[in-house]
Amino acid sequence: MRDHPAAGEKPVIWVGSSKRALLRFPARVVRDIGAALSVAQYGGIDPAAKVWKGQGPGVLEIVEDFDRATYRAVYTVRFTSAIYVLHCFQKKSPSGVRTSRHDVELIEKRLRDARVDYQERYGKGAT
Repeated sequence: MRDHPAAGEKPVIWVGSSKRALLRFPARVVRDIGAALSVAQYGGIDPAAKVWKGQGPGVLEIVEDFDRATYRAVYTVRFTSAIYVLHCFQKKSPSGVRTSRHDVELIEKRLRDARVDYQERYGKGAT
């Protein structure tokens, strides 16, 4: 495993339990989400990624369906020097297409935490 990203590659920073949650997903889902995050590290947007509603530009979700279940990874590319993975979860909303309030609030909190972490790592004026 590399300690430093390759040229042009942004590091991935995992917020809270997002990495542990991802690693509990089925192996194929982990691989596909990892590949989509790799695309994001080089400035691209994987076809499985779409804008996360409610947070405006720069917050995206990767949606993977597997074995009649839906898995999601929400991340932000709002920062110049890093990708922050905010939350990974299996969609279990009882209300159909709507994401649970708990997941939405957790993503909002982790986005704030990511902003603070980014400023600490890269400087107060960094974006």
